Amino acid sequence: MEIKRVVLVLADISGYTRFMKMHTVSLLHAEVIITELLEAVLDRTQYPLTLSKLEGDAAFLYLPLEAGGDTRTAAQDVLRQVAAFIDAFKARERELIACNVCSCEACLTIGQLKLKVFLHVGQTVIKKIRQFEDLGGEDAIVIHRLLKNSIPAKEYIAMTEAFYELSGGLAGQTPEARIEECEGIGPVAIRVYYPTGEEPPLPPQPSPFSPKSAEYKALSERFEAHMRHRVQGREPPPNFAHLPNARLTPFDRWRIEWEIMVFMVTDLPKALYHHLTRKR
Repeated sequence: MEIKRVVLVLADISGYTRFMKMHTVSLLHAEVIITELLEAVLDRTQYPLTLSKLEGDAAFLYLPLEAGGDTRTAAQDVLRQVAAFIDAFKARERELIACNVCSCEACLTIGQLKLKVFLHVGQTVIKKIRQFEDLGGEDAIVIHRLLKNSIPAKEYIAMTEAFYELSGGLAGQTPEARIEECEGIGPVAIRVYYPTGEEPPLPPQPSPFSPKSAEYKALSERFEAHMRHRVQGREPPPNFAHLPNARLTPFDRWRIEWEIMVFMVTDLPKALYHHLTRKR
């Protein structure tokens, strides 16, 4: 156990909610989709920025600041990686939409998913647990408490005043200065950067009757494998903050088959009509 000064990063995916009408198929597809997006974000992580742990649909990362080192350059490098996280998230989101012919609610609303990133710098207690390092202390609490805030957007980069002063912020952009009240901590000064410029429109989702691409076949295999592991109890519920935390059993396989049959009877004819109408 040791105390170090570190940069803390918390990347959180939101958009699905517990209040969505989630059938079992939609829930399982949503779990795979969020996992795909988290993996896309983590693939852009570069050492010494290190994953501490996955926290449901969020990734908690840190970068130790060496005494006497160039801490400003280190903080700016973290900002560069955060910008890469957002680009990777959006690129993977567009890929999932463009290849996905599934018409469940989770697949139809992929475009609602957004990434927000929080940054802070401070002292943390680092405790080694097997191959992972667990971070504790007040500064680790602060960045997590900032998840519950009054920011009127779903997509942004929020940094504490301490990290803003260390890094200098995002070049060429002016942040919004805010004060957020953190439970058990008190007021915390932050700077918030919102997306700039117009986003290109999301690609149209292909019809269920469109030819299945290699990308969709690979995604479909992940859907099937995840469903099989969850109903067999080989994977626990992923504990995503924005989804029902449902534990499945082999009996749920029958529910899934029933949902697919209901879809084929009720929704598939509508999809066929729209597909034929669009081809005219």
